[in-house]
Amino acid sequence: MGRIFEVRKHAMFARWNRMAKQFARIGKDITIAVKAGGPDPNTNPTLRRVIQNSRAVNMPKDKVEAAIKRASGKDATNFTEVLYEGYAPHGVAVLVETATDNPTRTVANVRSIFTKHNGNLGTANSVSFQFKKMGVFRLNPDGIDQDDLELYLIDHGLEEMGESTGEKGEPQIVARCNFPEFGQMQKALEDRGIAPLSAEHEYICLTPTELPEEQATEVLEMIDKLEQDDDVQKVYHTLL
Repeated sequence: MGRIFEVRKHAMFARWNRMAKQFARIGKDITIAVKAGGPDPNTNPTLRRVIQNSRAVNMPKDKVEAAIKRASGKDATNFTEVLYEGYAPHGVAVLVETATDNPTRTVANVRSIFTKHNGNLGTANSVSFQFKKMGVFRLNPDGIDQDDLELYLIDHGLEEMGESTGEKGEPQIVARCNFPEFGQMQKALEDRGIAPLSAEHEYICLTPTELPEEQATEVLEMIDKLEQDDDVQKVYHTLL
């Protein structure tokens, strides 16, 4: 098991409260999960996964419970999930995942950010062919026999597994599967008693773009601005 490929990580949300954004993202994920499958995590695997991810960002339990309660109410906000595609400067492909209660506002904001940073917002499928949607599970390697786990997960949809690091440089195991096998992989880990640090879908770039540092900085400035928008959940890109 070698080191798994991941695109460049950068200091996101440097100019604002990152934790508040993370909590807001989890809150929207909870609302979407509850509306789709109900408020009981025992019978709603999507909600169970989101609650798991809330722990990864240290979201307090009372905030999680309050979000579930709000999402269960008749006045809960209805969020629409929309994926935007485009190019950042210097030909870097970008996918922008949003969850919004006002798509007209969101597309205007996203288009404005692309334009102001010399990018171009594209149409559906204009850049998505450069990415593969996968289920991604990040695990704490402590106490895990990695070779044994890899052999076990191969029978449950594992596509690739390798070593990586978290945002603070801590070691992680990253296990990826094709997205249709996400539920199967989630159950396989649960059956093994392994609680992932996070379990989410991600768009993995197939052809990374390498740029000089000055040009890469221009791209990252646009990505940072997108990530600051209240309606944006995640941004994926091809910058190496």
